[in-house]
Amino acid sequence: MIRTVACVLQEGFTAFEFGVVCEAFALDRSEQGVPSFDFRVVTPEPGMVEAKIGFRIEVENDLSFAEEADLIVIVSTPPLARFGADPRVLDLVREAVARGAWVLSVCSGAFTLAAAGVLDGKRATTHWMYADEMARRFPAIDVDPDVLYVQHDRIITSAGTAAGIDACLHLLRQEIGAELTNVVARRMVVAPHRDGGQAQFIDSPLPEHHALSLAPVADWALDRLRDDLSVDDLAARAHMSSRTFARRFKADYGVTPAAWLGRQRVMHAQRLLERTDWGLDLIAADSGFGSAAVLRQNFARVLGLTPTAYRERFCGTAMTRGDMAPAA
Repeated sequence: MIRTVACVLQEGFTAFEFGVVCEAFALDRSEQGVPSFDFRVVTPEPGMVEAKIGFRIEVENDLSFAEEADLIVIVSTPPLARFGADPRVLDLVREAVARGAWVLSVCSGAFTLAAAGVLDGKRATTHWMYADEMARRFPAIDVDPDVLYVQHDRIITSAGTAAGIDACLHLLRQEIGAELTNVVARRMVVAPHRDGGQAQFIDSPLPEHHALSLAPVADWALDRLRDDLSVDDLAARAHMSSRTFARRFKADYGVTPAAWLGRQRVMHAQRLLERTDWGLDLIAADSGFGSAAVLRQNFARVLGLTPTAYRERFCGTAMTRGDMAPAA
């Protein structure tokens, strides 16, 4: 379990990404049952650190706290800083990976991880504007410009700006469970999980067809996850042909309707594992998987562990077991 978090600031850091890290790990949400972290901002040379947009903040801590922190976060830096990462920060990153700590980069912070050599032979991401540059400079890294974040072992790299929120929530889901992470997401007024990748934002920031929102259809489906829903069912609800609906849905949500449904069912199963003492067959039925075997298969594919292992780790973190009743 993460208890200590060190956010590394370097000259030219970006304010939004720094704020994201503070929002995710520094705020006290203990009244809502969310564990608190010992969060500290660190820098190689304590003192005033200049932000990218013309203000400075005073950082009192050097890197010594980070040397034993459970999570090291590298905030993004401007282009010039990407070419001259402080060797002390590089050593910190290498040592953190070697001792099994979590390491998370936001946006172009991935260049610091790349310069430290901890991404060699691994898949990683950064802001799509910098992906080609990263691939050229670090050919040993499999740079994926399309995703919001990538996890390899205990290293997480995220794409630009708001994708840092997605990466932080992804990490929190593994550490405190889905239900408590949803509490954090609600406080941040963001979705607990966004499907798709940053490729959907490259050419047109807004969907081409935005006059008619598909949100009512998505809400309708969320209320019926236990049913055997098909793309044809969703398309009929939207009064569209299946082909048009699938194209519109992917444009709006970044994934196919089937992939979105599968992810929503896994998330519902996570909640049930945390909040109830139901058996796997009942959870599978209520989540729309049909059988415990299909639940296990999808759970392992998405989360990398079994439903039983997930329950052992997170059951009871949010509220008393058995407080939910099966849907009629």
